[in-house]
Amino acid sequence: MAFSTRAHASLEQARAYLDRAWASAGLAGRRLQVRHSLRMTVAAVLAFGLSQLLHLPWALWAVLTSVIVTQLSVGKSLIATVDYMIGTIGGGVYSGIVGMIMPHATNLEIAITLAIAIAPLSLLASANSRFAAAPFTAVMVLLLPTVTHASSAQSAFFRVIEVAVGCMAALAVSFFVLPQRAHNLLYEAVARILAKMSDLLPVLIADMHARRPDTPARRLQGEIGAAFRQLAAVSTEAARERSAYFNVDPDPQPLIDLVLRLRHDIVMVGRAAAEPLPPDILQHLDGPIDQFGAAARDFLQGSAAALMARRAPPPLAGIETAYAAFSETFTGLRSDGLLRNLSTDTAERIFALAFSFEQMRADFAALAGYICKAANIPQTDETKNSDAKIDEIA
Repeated sequence: MAFSTRAHASLEQARAYLDRAWASAGLAGRRLQVRHSLRMTVAAVLAFGLSQLLHLPWALWAVLTSVIVTQLSVGKSLIATVDYMIGTIGGGVYSGIVGMIMPHATNLEIAITLAIAIAPLSLLASANSRFAAAPFTAVMVLLLPTVTHASSAQSAFFRVIEVAVGCMAALAVSFFVLPQRAHNLLYEAVARILAKMSDLLPVLIADMHARRPDTPARRLQGEIGAAFRQLAAVSTEAARERSAYFNVDPDPQPLIDLVLRLRHDIVMVGRAAAEPLPPDILQHLDGPIDQFGAAARDFLQGSAAALMARRAPPPLAGIETAYAAFSETFTGLRSDGLLRNLSTDTAERIFALAFSFEQMRADFAALAGYICKAANIPQTDETKNSDAKIDEIA
């Protein structure tokens, strides 16, 4: 126990030292890029060393492969490695067979052989991106013998071996040298989305009070859309990591579904904010709307920080209190008949706002439950029922 405590303290000291080093070097905001640069450098050197140790004829292809498949995350490196190996093996086997069957002693014969080899491989690569390396491999297999004076079969064999060496070097470095898990990148992408939602929500609520031609709502919606596209790319890498049993984090798909639902909730709020609400309605709902908006903004910001730090989510008490005040006021408006004389469009927007707040409240509870799982901490009383919500979403 004492050893574990000392080891944890030493690790924290090392992290603090690295944080100061990053900051003093002016690289605090470029950690991901610097780590990737270091991994790629180590992978290239390792691939060269392995090529020399194995006495491979061309270290060039092993080194190039290691640089190509060393990606920003472990998941992306896995995807790149599998795709590159599939393309290399397919292209190497096919072009090796073509090279053994077709004569290619003259330039004309080489050109014809290249056409026969590359045409079907390029068609295959255009239909399936996993074979993107196949045409390139065919060129190497068929043209290298003109320099090395090896046979097409030997060229294909060594091409596959050298690529395999480069892939192994890249994967080893991705796993053991400053590894960057795709799950961490996914959490960062989700945190950015939640932060942008916290910026957008107050803008939409302000638009309900008065018409603003210069409202930044459209720009912020566009930024959220761009953030979701980044999340979609990272989620594929995280799924590959999880399918290969290289990550013990909870399944990220429910989290992705949750933020998508939150986006739909905010879209409905935007629908309600398309035009300012009538003054006679605002005089009743003004305070409850602002209260819920402030509570939701704070919860989104706190959730983004908690997800990044793998700590407990912010409390839901503020959301519950604000929603209760809004729900009570809204129910009173309906009971008093104040919504009956509104136009159809206005009534639809007010009911959409009420529905979006109700959905947001439920989605916040599910989000808090997922953050507890990601942080590997017991769920609080506020989130103990969130597992059912997450299962419904999944």
